Amino acid sequence: MNKIVQLHSKDDVVISLHEIRKGESLQIQSGDNEIINIKARDDIPKGHKILVNPVKQGADVLKFGYSIGKAKKDLYAGEWVHTHNLGSGLQGILEYSYQPSIQNTEVEDSKHTFQGYIRENGDAGIRNEIWIINTVGCINKTCEVLAKMGNEQFKERQFDGIHHFPHPYGCSQLGDDLTNTQKLLASLAQHPNAAGVLVVGLGCENNQIEAFKEIIGEYPPNRIKFLKAQEVNDELECGLRLLEELVGYAEQFERQPIPVSKLKIGLKCGGSDGFSGITANPLVGAVSDLIVENGGTTILTEVPEMFGAETILMNRAKDEETFNKIVHLINDFKQYFIRHDQEIYENPSPGNKEGGISTLEEKSLGCTQKGGHATVVDVNPYGKRIVKHGLNLVNAPGNDLISVTALAASGAHIVLFTTGRGTPFGGPVPTVKIATNSDLAKRKKHWIDYNAGQLIEGQNIDELKHDLFRYILELASGEKKTNNEQFGYREISIFKEGVIL
Repeated sequence: MNKIVQLHSKDDVVISLHEIRKGESLQIQSGDNEIINIKARDDIPKGHKILVNPVKQGADVLKFGYSIGKAKKDLYAGEWVHTHNLGSGLQGILEYSYQPSIQNTEVEDSKHTFQGYIRENGDAGIRNEIWIINTVGCINKTCEVLAKMGNEQFKERQFDGIHHFPHPYGCSQLGDDLTNTQKLLASLAQHPNAAGVLVVGLGCENNQIEAFKEIIGEYPPNRIKFLKAQEVNDELECGLRLLEELVGYAEQFERQPIPVSKLKIGLKCGGSDGFSGITANPLVGAVSDLIVENGGTTILTEVPEMFGAETILMNRAKDEETFNKIVHLINDFKQYFIRHDQEIYENPSPGNKEGGISTLEEKSLGCTQKGGHATVVDVNPYGKRIVKHGLNLVNAPGNDLISVTALAASGAHIVLFTTGRGTPFGGPVPTVKIATNSDLAKRKKHWIDYNAGQLIEGQNIDELKHDLFRYILELASGEKKTNNEQFGYREISIFKEGVIL
């Protein structure tokens, strides 16, 4: 059984597939296709890096064929390469020039379909749920009780359940924070996985229902109902009456064949490890390309985790206008760090480091693989719904809860969530947890939905991408449910930047 994996012929490091003890001999294929023997100078944890070429202090160390940082000292073949001897080479705000490397993506006249719901505005949904969205955090518990009562009262009816997503905002917020809250919640209210939506307000909050209606825009009055709790005698009784109307509306919809071109898939990673860039992220990238080739849409976010790999995405922009949008996306997020006197490149996390990731460049190069090789067709602000088919970028941070919520608000029907550490978290839409390694998949079966660790156990990525694609279509058709759906793990989190009164 292989002890290591080599990702690129130019790389200075290989990845350990098992724990390697000091003194063990390793066979490495050199850039000249010669087999060389290297003896491990240290104990190497599973998923961590081993140096195969000597590197001088201050020189680049290559992985994926790109620099993942600078050597802190002279390094020798067989050394364990990690945070103690490798540092980030990133600093400051960078200048960029458009150097297109676009590959023409042939969009097929796809015959692939899923069984979904067509809404009145022509959007496709993959679930037929009722969502309760509160304008303000003061009534989280009211909405929670209302959802529980509704699910009990209407449990024999033909729809996919009532769901509520608590949050702490909507009042005492100013400026961009209030706008972000309103736009995010309004986009969720328009999500086609919800057949019907009950918007519940308190009555005295900043995010007044009247103003919120304007941000939602046009909507079928049978689909979105509004309740202001302070203006009725019994908000639960009134809420149940409105939910009954929404359930009746939802029951009018039936599943029907819908082309994959209507499908929108969010791409996210959380708790990355040394295998993320080898297994799960490349697999998701291959599936993303397959969806785009079939006319569908994929959505990539986590802007701070593009730092160090951003030029790869910039040079895949469909035109110079889109390139400039990506430049602004990256630099505006760097300015956000600077405004708060924070280090721009303060990453990776402790869990990432324990899993084998040493620098932000390494994390970003693995992270961006989720976007495959497709052309970047557009860049979208936080809280705005996607309108263009193909690979889109969305402005949001790397935080799991915030970024998955942003992907759902942008229109993602499903989020593919790769992880090397594991998490039970799920967003408002089905959140597919894809393990980077088989140990995690076996240990956390109630968290993990798909095992990409098969890729280092002999499985072919081409076969596995078609298998994962079939699984996505089964999810979209309601034939399967993710673990987060089955266990009720559904949360949202809203991006906050400024002052709270």
